[in-house]
Amino acid sequence: MNNNRTSWINVEPGSDFPIQNLPLGIFSVPGKAPSAATRIGDTVISLYSLAKRCFFEKTGIDQEVFNKPELNDFIALGKPAWHGLRESLSEIFRAENLLMRDYIQNTEDILSPVQDVEMMMPVKVGDYTDFYSSIEHATNVGIMFRDPANALLPNWRHIPVGYHGRSSSIVVSGTPIHRPKGQTNPGNNEPVFGPTKEFDFELEMAFITGQATPLGSSVSTAEAEDHVFGLLLFNDLSARDIQRWEYVPLGPFLSKNFGSVVSPWIVTLEALEPFRVPGPVQEPAVLPYLKFSGDKNFDITLDVLIQPEGADPARVCRSNFRYMYWNMAQQLAHQTVNGCNINVGDMYGSGTISGPTSDSFGSMLEIAWKGTKPVTMADGTTRTFINDNDTIIMKGFCEKDGLRIGFGEVVTKILAAI
Repeated sequence: MNNNRTSWINVEPGSDFPIQNLPLGIFSVPGKAPSAATRIGDTVISLYSLAKRCFFEKTGIDQEVFNKPELNDFIALGKPAWHGLRESLSEIFRAENLLMRDYIQNTEDILSPVQDVEMMMPVKVGDYTDFYSSIEHATNVGIMFRDPANALLPNWRHIPVGYHGRSSSIVVSGTPIHRPKGQTNPGNNEPVFGPTKEFDFELEMAFITGQATPLGSSVSTAEAEDHVFGLLLFNDLSARDIQRWEYVPLGPFLSKNFGSVVSPWIVTLEALEPFRVPGPVQEPAVLPYLKFSGDKNFDITLDVLIQPEGADPARVCRSNFRYMYWNMAQQLAHQTVNGCNINVGDMYGSGTISGPTSDSFGSMLEIAWKGTKPVTMADGTTRTFINDNDTIIMKGFCEKDGLRIGFGEVVTKILAAI
């Protein structure tokens, strides 16, 4: 897509959503069922309303795939349909297309100000895998809880470590989450039950698969990106004290399944193409099925802010998706190498994204270093973990040669336990 193209829809400087982005989501307005949308600037565009008027006739896409409460049916059409839709939208909304401008601006149900719509979960998530793919994060956790001299477990540099999570509790930005309850063992004696005292965020990205595979098959690193529809921001909420007590021998359970929050707009891989970068050098050399060619990481700046109730937000982290040791192609190849089948709409979390410096760590566990380095908020209060009524805000964007492509934000307020 032309990086210099502009739209007849107003786009403020610094917007995450120029015409080169064209993310996909699900929106609703009062009195109408949820349906598919894209966004330019602060304007939400109804794809179903455009499709009903034959704007996408050349693509061959059935208009009814946009008249759904999730994007799964459209995603299942595959890369030709994804590309065809982007090309059509880019033509319809380019600044020079004055005929389209005049027609659409005089049609009530196509354009809506973003503040007048409600954004919904963009996909129906069937299965969800969360990886553990930042070497800085894994090292920090190993230093804090194991042996500083041998922080990484022996397998970490050989496989993209992951676990299967709970898809039912993945919710869209704006959904509040209650502080979870569970067992902890604060004194290494008898366990106690109650609300977590160590509520944490995990700064992550997630990708959505766009092709199903049969049971028994596998996806190579060369094929993997053909199966990836796009990415969104992902806040994998965690209860650290519950996690410490339960994670041996089988890994996270109640400490992770109470809620994860995603941004409402999925940014396609096609929109992110200009921002490819090399990943970290992988040593020792990986096994053949995990080898890949080309740049598989993406330069996505990521911010986390914490906002106490009634106060301004304070940024506690600036990290970057480019730090990921294991990339998406390797993650999907490893997920499927044993014959595990995947489906359209599956979600894959990157794992906590931490950088090499303390201000780029992707969780409060690391930022406050297991509670020993409190972080000061804008109102003068301090945090080692997340308090009730705090709001967690995550943002992400790419920027290069005057082009900015962003994800918007994922926001959740933490409520008291019930």
